[in-house]
Amino acid sequence: MLRRLHKDQPASFAFTEKNLEWAKGQISKYPEGRQASAIIPLLWRAQEQEGWLTRPAIEHVADMLSMAYIRALEVATFYFMFQLQPVGSIAHIQICGTTTCMICGAEELVAVAKELISPHAHSLSADGKFSWEEVECMGACANAPMAQIGKDYYEDLTADKLRDLIARFSNGEVPVPGPQNGRYAAEPLSGLTSLKDFESGKKQYNASAQAAVDLGDTVKRIDGSEVPILTPWLKGRATA
Repeated sequence: MLRRLHKDQPASFAFTEKNLEWAKGQISKYPEGRQASAIIPLLWRAQEQEGWLTRPAIEHVADMLSMAYIRALEVATFYFMFQLQPVGSIAHIQICGTTTCMICGAEELVAVAKELISPHAHSLSADGKFSWEEVECMGACANAPMAQIGKDYYEDLTADKLRDLIARFSNGEVPVPGPQNGRYAAEPLSGLTSLKDFESGKKQYNASAQAAVDLGDTVKRIDGSEVPILTPWLKGRATA
């Protein structure tokens, strides 16, 4: 698949003070003459800061690493983790379309994205809040179909559940990631057949929520309870 830079580009790019400090720390990990090895983390941080990877950002990173622009462009256009066009200001939804998810209903999720966001992948919704794309296997086959939103996995989805997620994001909520059907993790849908002391439903857990405990970020569930969650991408891009 040919990947091109977006036709509309900002005039310039510069890391925030905190991100610049972080970037210099990454570069310092490599011996003299090998600084180009930091290209992927620096491009990724630039994308987190702006939401997508712009040409000025790619060239800025290349200058920091003493690389020819074409070398940095080769990296940015090769890896699909880099978004080369604007993404939704609230969420970019990556729907897994590989075999397991496809069999379990990914095409229905894509249909919802086409209806509610845009008929075409990598295009912004009318209000600029959402964008979507279909991606290859994301390694959550036991919880198919699923989608990654920001840095979080939303699993065991249905068309109606994705509609609800989009509506809640639109209203300023950040729904709790992980299985969306009450599953604990990736145990059998019919319940455990062994290790029954850990039967599903006792306490839902997801890594993103646990990782956020130290950050103090919380979101409110429908039942009024507050749950810690880690979603810097959805809260206006990472700055540290």
